[in-house]
Amino acid sequence: PREEVAYVTCTYRSTCIEQPDFLATVDLNPRSPHYGQVIHRLPMPNLKDELHSSGWSAGCTCFDSVTTRRNKLVLPCLISSRIYVVDVGSQCRAPKLCKMIEPVDVFWKCNKGYLAVTHSLPNGDVLIANMGDPAGNGKGGFIVLDGETFELKGNWENECEAPPTGYDFWYQPRHNVLVSSAGLVPKRAGRGFNPDDLKKGVFGRRLNVWNLSCRSLTQCFDLGEDSLPLSVKFLHNPEAAEGYVSCALSGVVYRFYKCERENWAVEEVIRIPAKDVSGWIMPKMPAFTVDLIISTDDRFLYLSNWLHGDIRQYELSKNCKPRLVGQVFVGGSILRGGPVTVCRDEELKCQPDPLVIKCKRVYGGPSKLQLSLDGRRLYVTNSFYSAWDKQFYPNMVK
Repeated sequence: PREEVAYVTCTYRSTCIEQPDFLATVDLNPRSPHYGQVIHRLPMPNLKDELHSSGWSAGCTCFDSVTTRRNKLVLPCLISSRIYVVDVGSQCRAPKLCKMIEPVDVFWKCNKGYLAVTHSLPNGDVLIANMGDPAGNGKGGFIVLDGETFELKGNWENECEAPPTGYDFWYQPRHNVLVSSAGLVPKRAGRGFNPDDLKKGVFGRRLNVWNLSCRSLTQCFDLGEDSLPLSVKFLHNPEAAEGYVSCALSGVVYRFYKCERENWAVEEVIRIPAKDVSGWIMPKMPAFTVDLIISTDDRFLYLSNWLHGDIRQYELSKNCKPRLVGQVFVGGSILRGGPVTVCRDEELKCQPDPLVIKCKRVYGGPSKLQLSLDGRRLYVTNSFYSAWDKQFYPNMVK
């Protein structure tokens, strides 16, 4: 069935508005008089949480997925390290808060903080990736919530195996594997992007491979200094032992795949060249790929380039050689008439025009992506992280 509503996390952090973050409900029914409008706002009970990502309390990989309902949303907070659980099953058009886990519980029980991406596990529990420790130093790994009560159970991995940084993850149960990306050091990245942080370990570089059932780290791949691997996705085919990871600062997408000897390997399959520019913070502007998603039929891969401003569609008939078949600009930092001049561009002949929808200019760049189940509608947000939003897209924050 076609989607009826979308739930979007929204933050007021790094703005002059002293209001709590909220979960917006958007009407997606084209027959509705409120189509394309925010029909409900659920404010959080605290200020400056920085809602960032969201995930279902139960997914299609749960063992009893025939009876499992997606009726709860888990909202981890990137800055406060708080966790909210929202009931979207009782009234899908007017969700309500049903549970909150305070940061002190996460700090004391897990020695973790700065919570990023969340997914449900095959056993029904909820797994949340973290970026740091309570002090904001880099520390990867995961915390676990009970899938029924949403009580905090503790850390998922062994303490000695926590990676130096973390952000996103995905898994393939039939191959007993979980793959996670790197992310940033929170206390350094929280002040905005600083070129002086390059080559100092602030931006992650590792892709981690875990044994899903044993919760142990089995392999690590170094994807290059300051590559910043963020988004990780497996193919949807449950038998497939391959997926992709996008690196924000290097502009490279790697394919990871299982070898005959049961170990894993990576190969570069996409490279988006940086642009030579003037009027920007550095002489070269990376694409900064924030999100990567794959259509449910595994035919297409989509990338959002937050700084360049484009969304790219790649055809996957040959998984080791994705082919660019579509591109659209949704804002970005290289627009015609803006402060940045592109001096050399390996791909474009001219700078793109600003995007205007219903007489309103769209600021920011494409960030999080969501594709409809039938693959015909792509939904896009324009905020990456409030401190960086304010730095690179001040008009959006205003």
